[in-house]
Amino acid sequence: MRPSAAGQWLPFAALNLRSNPFGELTREDRAALAVVDAARWLPQVAAADQALQFIGDCGRGKSTHLLALERLLPGSAYVYLPEDGPLPAIPRGTPLLVDEAQRLPCRARREAFRRGVALILGTHVDLARVLRRYGYTVSTVHVDQLVDANHLVAVFNRRLEAVRLDADRPVPRITLDDATYLHKRFGTDIRAMESYLYERVQRHSGDPSGKVQFID
Repeated sequence: MRPSAAGQWLPFAALNLRSNPFGELTREDRAALAVVDAARWLPQVAAADQALQFIGDCGRGKSTHLLALERLLPGSAYVYLPEDGPLPAIPRGTPLLVDEAQRLPCRARREAFRRGVALILGTHVDLARVLRRYGYTVSTVHVDQLVDANHLVAVFNRRLEAVRLDADRPVPRITLDDATYLHKRFGTDIRAMESYLYERVQRHSGDPSGKVQFID
């Protein structure tokens, strides 16, 4: 489908993009665009006494894994615990997915872990010892070990493809060399890479050249 006349004035129309692909995503879009083999983890939460924890620093993909798993698990419940502000109510579902689980106060943690349902946690700290105390068999995934240059190519090109304006025209692509540079510069911090790429694309707002250089 050809872009409409209105689409021609979009800031990144010359790049064949509806918008800057590296901006903040909604929760639904994050789940839909996740480059995650979520199905591989389902056996780790098949029983009520199983817990699966994704451990890593901010920006490494913990939330992405939880949101991707939530899509595959009808009847599950997801909650994000903010750093500031009141603690949200812990919803009921099977399994229960808790993002930033290290922020659970003792009372809320005790109540959640005593429910007798499978748990999927995103956390900065290892909660295996606590989980075992409540009778859980624990599987642990260190998300930074899943990030390499090939993974980054898939992640960022999926973001670019998601905002393609015209199906018959190409969009810019992240190459393996680009991803290797990003990996060396930012380590496994995907969020920092997204911020960097956002600024690179933003420079071309209104630029008619149709060219973008992601890496100097």
